[in-house]
Amino acid sequence: MRLLRFRTTAAALTAVVLAALTAGCGTAETTESTGSTGSKTSEAGAGSTAAKVPTQLRFSAKTVDGKAFEGSSLAGKDAVLWFWAPWCTVCRGEAPTVAKVAEKWSDKVTFVGVPGRGETADMKQFISDTGLDGMPHAVDADGSLWAGFGVPAQPAVAFVNDDGKVKVGLGPVTSAQFDAELERLTQQ
Repeated sequence: MRLLRFRTTAAALTAVVLAALTAGCGTAETTESTGSTGSKTSEAGAGSTAAKVPTQLRFSAKTVDGKAFEGSSLAGKDAVLWFWAPWCTVCRGEAPTVAKVAEKWSDKVTFVGVPGRGETADMKQFISDTGLDGMPHAVDADGSLWAGFGVPAQPAVAFVNDDGKVKVGLGPVTSAQFDAELERLTQQ
């Protein structure tokens, strides 16, 4: 009887976790960190400013166009990473807001899309369909970028200030919520 209860509980827990990962929605819940383990940072590479590189920004990826993208290029800048999946209907609904906000704040904040959980061709089509072609999109082919930022589901947003402090929130996020958060981000 105990074993049966455990299996039922484990199955229910697995179903809840899978539902959360594939639901594609959240409640604008946020978490903050400086690097993924407190203040752990490193110096940016040669030829860059002396900006600290948060743990989460120590990654290399390819964009949907096959170009190299280094997360460390965001160190010392105010940045937004938007985590999305090409099949996610909530992401599709939020994408026009992200595109408009990215354009509006482009002189102060760097925006990067982080698509995952799909095929590159579908990601390219999503970008074209939703007007997100004004920003780079670093493909998270193996899920390591999402995991590094603690992103459990899409859409999600990571706000990274120029000092390396990271705040992650689950979406969808409205234009007004983006503006308020970006005001705070750029004033820090």
